[in-house]
Amino acid sequence: MNALQRHRALSRTWASDPGWRGWFTSVNHTDLGRMFMAVSAFFFIVGGILAMLIRAQLASPRSAFLGPDHYNQIFTMHGTIMMFLFAIPMFEGLAVYLLPKMLGSRDLAFPRLTAYGFWCYVFGGAMMIFSLLAGIAPDSGWFMYPPLSSTINSPGINSDFWLIGITFVEISAIAAAVEITVTILRYRAPGMSLARMPIFAWYALVTAVMILTGFPPLILGSILLELERSFGLPFFQVAEGGDALLWQHLFWLFGHPEVYIIFLPAAGAISTILPVMSRTRLLGHEWVIAAAISLAVLSFGLWVHHMFTTGIPHLALAFFSAASTLVAVPTAVQIFAWIGTIAKGRPQLHLPMMWMLSFFATFVIGGLTGVMVAVVPFDWQAHDTYFIVAHLHYVLIGGFVFPMLGALYYWMPHVTGRKTFFKLGNTAFWLIVPGFHGTFLLLHWVGLLGMRRRIDTFDPGQGWEVINIIASVSSFVMAIGFALVVIDVVVNAAVAIRGSRDPWGAGTLEWAMPTPAAPYNFASLPQITSREPLWDQPDLPVCLARGEGYLGDPSRNRRETLTVEPTTGTPEYIVIFPGNTALPVLMSAVTGLFFLGMLIKAYWLVPISGVGVLGCALVWAWGLRRTTPEGLLPVGRGLSLPVASEVAHPPGWWGSLFLLLANGTFFGSLLFGYAFLWTIAPNWPPQAWAQPGMLPLALLAGGAGAGLVAGRVRTLWWLSCAAMLAMALAAVMVLRAVPDPTQHAYAATVWVLAGYAILHQGLALVMAAFFGATRIAGHAPETTVGLQRIARLWSDYAVAVSVIGIGAAILPGLG
Repeated sequence: MNALQRHRALSRTWASDPGWRGWFTSVNHTDLGRMFMAVSAFFFIVGGILAMLIRAQLASPRSAFLGPDHYNQIFTMHGTIMMFLFAIPMFEGLAVYLLPKMLGSRDLAFPRLTAYGFWCYVFGGAMMIFSLLAGIAPDSGWFMYPPLSSTINSPGINSDFWLIGITFVEISAIAAAVEITVTILRYRAPGMSLARMPIFAWYALVTAVMILTGFPPLILGSILLELERSFGLPFFQVAEGGDALLWQHLFWLFGHPEVYIIFLPAAGAISTILPVMSRTRLLGHEWVIAAAISLAVLSFGLWVHHMFTTGIPHLALAFFSAASTLVAVPTAVQIFAWIGTIAKGRPQLHLPMMWMLSFFATFVIGGLTGVMVAVVPFDWQAHDTYFIVAHLHYVLIGGFVFPMLGALYYWMPHVTGRKTFFKLGNTAFWLIVPGFHGTFLLLHWVGLLGMRRRIDTFDPGQGWEVINIIASVSSFVMAIGFALVVIDVVVNAAVAIRGSRDPWGAGTLEWAMPTPAAPYNFASLPQITSREPLWDQPDLPVCLARGEGYLGDPSRNRRETLTVEPTTGTPEYIVIFPGNTALPVLMSAVTGLFFLGMLIKAYWLVPISGVGVLGCALVWAWGLRRTTPEGLLPVGRGLSLPVASEVAHPPGWWGSLFLLLANGTFFGSLLFGYAFLWTIAPNWPPQAWAQPGMLPLALLAGGAGAGLVAGRVRTLWWLSCAAMLAMALAAVMVLRAVPDPTQHAYAATVWVLAGYAILHQGLALVMAAFFGATRIAGHAPETTVGLQRIARLWSDYAVAVSVIGIGAAILPGLG
C-alpha cells in the first residue's frame, strides 16, 4: 500500500460527516478544537464590546450613557464572560486541537467526552448571553458575593443565571481536564517518555490537574447559594448559623488558582514558541517544568490574600502575605529561562516573537503590582480600587491574551494550511499594545487617587476626569486593534496562498503532518527518541506517510491508536475509538434541561433530565463494550498488543480516577465549609442535632463492609448493589432525623452531606448493575476485567464518602 492509498483508507475511517451535519456528530479532536476556539473567540468579542460600554460610561463624570442597573449587568457579564467563557475555553480548544498532534497520537482519550463538554459549554454560554439580551443578566459582580447575590438584595432571576449557567459551563471544564490529563499520561507516541514530552504538554498537564482541584470549590459554592436562593437553606445567612465569608473562601479557593490556570497555558505556548523563534532549545527545560509545578502548588495556598480586608487574624495575614510574595520565585525562574533562551539563540522578529516580547513588558509590570498588593498595609489602601482592576488586566491580558495572539499567528499556518500573507497583524500589534498600556497604566494611577471599582459614575473635581477620558480613548484604540486581528485571521484563512508544512522550522511532532491536518493526524505513529524529533529526524514526516511507524496498516477499518506506560513511553495496548455520533449533543441538551428546570423553577424537569442523562450514559457505555476477546493484535514494527477492553486499567479507569480527584476535592470543600461554619460562624451550636439512633449506623457499617468485599469478587456484583441500597437507607434515615433544614445552617449542611452520599451510592449501584448486565449477557471474562475495576473504584469512593459524610452528620448528636 502506497502513501496515497493509505491516506484514502484512513480518511474513510476517520473523516467526520460532511456538511452541517458534521458539526453535530463530529468527535474528531481537530474539528472540536477549532470549534472550541471559534466559540471562545466569539465570547471574547462580546466581552470586549461590554468593556467598551464600560469605558464609554466612565469617560466623563456624571455620565448618563448607562443607568446603574444596566451598568451592573454589563460589568458583571464582562468579567464573567472573560473569565469563564473565553479564557479557560480558549485553552481547552488549543489543547484539544494540539495535544494529540504534539504527542504523536490520533485523537484524545475520550472523543465523545470532548464533544459533550463542548456542547455543554455552548448551551451554558448561550444561557448567559440570553440573560444579557433579555435584560435580566447577573448584576452582583462576577464574584457574586452574598448578601449582594442573595434573595434579600437580588430577588429576581439575575443571580440564578450566573449560578446555574456557570455551573453548566464548568461541566465542560471538568470534562476537558479529565480528557487532557489522561491523554497526556497515556496517549503518547511510543518512546515518548515524560522526559521527552513537549513542554506545552507539561504545562497543559499541570493546568488540567489544577482545574480538577480548583474548580470544585466554586461549583460547591454555586450549588449552596442556589439551594439557599431556591429552597431557603441558610448557608450564608448569619441569623440562621450561616456566614457570607464562607462564599468568599470557596470562591477564592477557585479564584486565585484560576489566575494561574489562565497563565500557565500561555506560559506553555511561550516555552514552545520562543525556542523556535530564537533558533535554539529551551534553556533550563527541567527548571521550567519544576517552576510550573511549584507555581501550581503555591497558587492553592494564596486564596486569603483576596480577603485581607475582611478582618481575618493577624497571624493569617502574615502567613498569606509571605506566601503571596513567595509565588514570585517560580514565576521569575520561568521569566529568566525565557530571557536566557533568547540570549543564547538567534532571535527572529516575526509577529509571534513580537507578541512574546510584549508579554515580557506587560506581565512583569503585572507581577510587580501583584507583589505590591501582597503587602497587607498597601492592600488595605488599594483594595477595591481601580489599581486592582489594572493589576488584574495586566496579569490576564499581558499574561494570557498577548501570548495567545502569538500562538494564534504561530499555529495559524497549521490550522489553515496557508502562510500568513497579509500584514494586518503587524498594524494590529501597534494598536493593541500602546492602547492597552494607555488604558490600564492610567487606571493604576486613578486607583491610587482613590477611584473605587464597580462604580457606574463619579463626581467632577476629584482629579479623575482627564485620566478617565485618556484611558477610554486608549481602550477604543485597543479595540480597533483586536478587530484588525479578527479581519486578518479571516482574510488569511480564506485567500492567502498555500504554505509549506513547517514554515517555522520547528521540532515538535505537530509539524510532521500535512497541513491542514488529516482527520487521522498520522498515517503511522512514530517511535520517539528525543525531545525535538523533527530536528533530530528531518525525514520523519516522509517515513510516517509511508507507514513505517506503528498502526500503519488500516486493514482493520476502525479508528485505532496506542497507549503507553505513563513514565517510560513503552507501548501497552490498542484503543479503539467510537465513530461519529450525535449522542454527545443530545446528552448535553438533556443535561441542559436539568439546569433549565432549576432556573425557571420548573422542578419537574429535574428528575426527567436525570433519567435522560442516565439513559444516554448507559447507551454510551453499552456501545463501547466488547463481547469476545481478540487477543494480541499486530501494531507494526514486529510488536503485538492487546486491545483496551482486555486490560486491567483501560482508559475508562484512568478517566474515573481523575474525575474522582475532582469529586474528592468537591467533597473536601464541603467538609471544609462544614468545619468553617462550626468553628467561625455565629449562632452555633444549633438548638437540635440529628439523632437517628443506632440502626443507621449499623446499616452504614454493614453496607460499607459488604461494598468493600463485593467490589473485589466478580460474582458478587449483586451484593455490591445491596450494599449501596443499605447505605442509601441509612442516609435517608439520617435525613428524617434532621431538624428543619431551613432553620439552621447545620441541618442544611447535613442535608447536603447525606444527599452527596446518596448520589454516589446511586452511581455505584448503577455501575455494579451494569457490570452484572454484561455478566448476564454472556460477555467473556477477559472483556470485563477493566469494567469490574471501574465499578470497584466508584464503589470504594461511595463507601468512603458515605462513612465520612454520614459520620460527620450524626456524630455530634451521638455525643
